[in-house]
Amino acid sequence: MDSLNWHILKSKYLVQDKWLSLRSDTCQMPQGKIVEPFYVFEYSTWVNVVALTKKQEIVLVKQYRHGIQKTVLELPGGSMEPKDISPLEAAKRELLEESGYTSNNFIETGVVSPNPATHNNLIHCFLATNVELIANIKLDETEQINVLLFPLDDIIKDISNGMILQSFHISSLFFALKKLGKLQIY
Repeated sequence: MDSLNWHILKSKYLVQDKWLSLRSDTCQMPQGKIVEPFYVFEYSTWVNVVALTKKQEIVLVKQYRHGIQKTVLELPGGSMEPKDISPLEAAKRELLEESGYTSNNFIETGVVSPNPATHNNLIHCFLATNVELIANIKLDETEQINVLLFPLDDIIKDISNGMILQSFHISSLFFALKKLGKLQIY
């Protein structure tokens, strides 16, 4: 089978910031066509956690998201930091910082790409079971978060009503529900 991969002829950074970099590539397709510019967003690896209490409640965080200018419900998560030795360590740190919850039971349930056409990063999805509240939240200076608990069954019922808008959080919930044996296949 012939390769469909593009060859990068040159790259130029248009933005380099602590949160993202924007790169403009000149690429050559396998049949020789030149594509320029092709923009690529470079981000750190992201993680998110479906955190489930002993009472079968999911820990969600409510926060403002300026991109859509709305306050939304999300799973705890964020980007890996240089001090994180693995996505698992980042997931543990993010869950504790954003919610005050932790667990000894973390399972990586899947990996997804936020947008493989234009983003270079991956998102590691985790399920943490039997989570317990052990600390106060520890937020970055730009974060304002309310921590909420929702019964797992209510999340399953309300997921199609737009309760959670973040697409890769929906993916993470799908992986967790599959791991928990809660998916109904029709």
